[in-house]
Formats: sequence, structure tokens, C-alpha cells
Amino acid sequence: MWTTVPVIAAVLIGSSMQRITGMGFALVAAPFLVLLLGPVDGVIVVNVCGALTSCVILMRVFRQVDWRRYGLLAACAVVGIVPGSYVLQFVSVAWLEISIGVLVAAGLTVSVNLGRVVVRDRLGFRVIAGVTSGFMNTTAGVGGPAVSIYAIATGWPQRSFAATMQPYFLTIGLASLSSKFALGSADVPQLPTVVWILIGCACIIGLIVGDLLSTVIEPHVARRLLVIVAYLGSIATIVRGVLELLA
Repeated sequence: MWTTVPVIAAVLIGSSMQRITGMGFALVAAPFLVLLLGPVDGVIVVNVCGALTSCVILMRVFRQVDWRRYGLLAACAVVGIVPGSYVLQFVSVAWLEISIGVLVAAGLTVSVNLGRVVVRDRLGFRVIAGVTSGFMNTTAGVGGPAVSIYAIATGWPQRSFAATMQPYFLTIGLASLSSKFALGSADVPQLPTVVWILIGCACIIGLIVGDLLSTVIEPHVARRLLVIVAYLGSIATIVRGVLELLA
């Protein structure tokens, strides 16, 4: 019970943030789920819930998706997922998390401090963002910061970004799960059936709450929330890695 309740709360809040900002489920929920379920099972649950929430949201925002950007970002992310799954078998997860957290925080700081300067959207930027996101999603369960840095730097409109991230996270979530299972770096978490049902319900309820909030929250406010959530996620990832080293 003491483990299930905070897990459900993390999923509920994470799915709400996913609907409002277009990403955020992994950033909000991953630190808590990994702490409660362990580094491997926690990331698996994050991948499953991330795919589920993205699938549901996609039904609402389908027409706003930038499919051209999605195609390239998703393809590059899948490329990054393979080495990420392979690295998990040999490199300490703790050091990976610390390194990823530091890089994300540094990248966000650079992007935010660009101010009104918008970097021209180039093919190379999309490739780097996609590959990095796929690698991070597999190793630490947080694929959002890399693409959020890209979105902020290139001035990608918030509503289009939020919609496009849904098929993107659905794709990389399923690809990460498939890659881990295929390479034998992870197994399905042995959670009671009732816990899986509660997690699914928490995802749906969180999305409903987020959907209601998204109608009253302005795009520029959502973008600020996006940056805050990404920073919190990077800090939580660093702290999580440090705690694992000290354990």
C-alpha cells in the first residue's frame, strides 16, 4: 500500500502534465517510479505509461501534429534507442543518470538564455535531438528534455510541439520496450494485476484533469511550465543517480 499510493500519485500528476505541456510524464513521474520500483522496473513502467498517455492524447490533437517533424525525430530516436539498450548492460545506470541530468540542465540553460534569438531549424538539429532523446529515454526514462531544448531553440510553436510529441513519445516508448526485451536488458515488472489496473486508471484520470486545465492555460504559460518541468526532471535525475551511487 505504501508503495502503490505514491506510484499512482506520480502517474496521475505525470499524465496531467503530459496533456498540458505535451511532455512531462517521464520528467515528473520517472524519479518517483524509479525510487519506488527500482531503476529497471521503474523505467519500464514509465515507458508503458508514456506510450498509453500519448496514444490517448493523440486522439484529441491529431490534426495539430507536424508529421514531417515527427517522422524525422522519431526515426532518429529509434536509432538512439538501440545503443541505449546496449549500454544499459555494461554501464552503471547511476553514472548515466548523473551525466544525462547535467547535460539536460546545461542544454536547457543555453536554450533559455537565447532570449529572443531563434536558431534556424536545420536537419542536423533534428537528428541530434532525436538520437539524444531516444538514448536518454532508454537509459533513464526521460526522452523529453532533448526535444524540448530543440523546440525552444528553434521557436517551434507550443501547440504544434505539444501535439507532435504524442505520436513521438508513443513511438519511442514502444521502441524502447521492444529493444530492452529483445536484448534481454529488462523484463516485465512483476506487479500485481490490480496495481497495473490502478496505474491505467490514474493515467486516464490525469489526462482528463490535464485536458480541462489545457483549455484555460495560455501557450506561453505552458511553455514556461515545460521549461520548469524539464529543469526539475534533470535535477531529479542527477539526485537519483547520486543516491544510487551512495546506496
